[in-house]
Amino acid sequence: SKPELVWSARFGLIIIVIMHIWAAINHSTENRAARPTGYATNRPVGSTYASRTMLMSGLIIFCFIVYHLLHFTVQLPAINLTGQNFTQLEDPVHHHDVYRMMVIGFSNIWVSLFYILGMVLLSLHLSHGVSSMFQSLGLKNRKYAVAIDRFALVSAIVLIIGFCSIPIAILTGIIR
Repeated sequence: SKPELVWSARFGLIIIVIMHIWAAINHSTENRAARPTGYATNRPVGSTYASRTMLMSGLIIFCFIVYHLLHFTVQLPAINLTGQNFTQLEDPVHHHDVYRMMVIGFSNIWVSLFYILGMVLLSLHLSHGVSSMFQSLGLKNRKYAVAIDRFALVSAIVLIIGFCSIPIAILTGIIR
């Protein structure tokens, strides 16, 4: 009911995403410049799988975000793979029926699987990002490192369970 607030928030999020992408590119460029010649054998010692896949998971998450925006925000009929126009869905009081849009959208197994993949990669990405954030702020030390890493992992697991439960519940018929 307040489009000026919604679009202000969306614009702010777009700016944050652009800044995040710029920072990631800048960080990757600096890392490559610091060691222009690769190791003879690449055996990671202190890095996690999440940290080693940040670039690839970030690119797939970006594709996921674009798809998500086209699917549920722009409501492009060709994207939802159901043959229905989501813009025409109304509830009994003539508001846009977001519930039905979500149920119809996630009833397609390919759409749901892509969302689940997107959430798994986002959680993996965030598990490293949250842990690294505390290190960048100088708050991660030997005393708190294990607790911070566990917090990052638990946050990622909660995110996966929460967001993946919706398409799974729709695919299994729990939500209709």
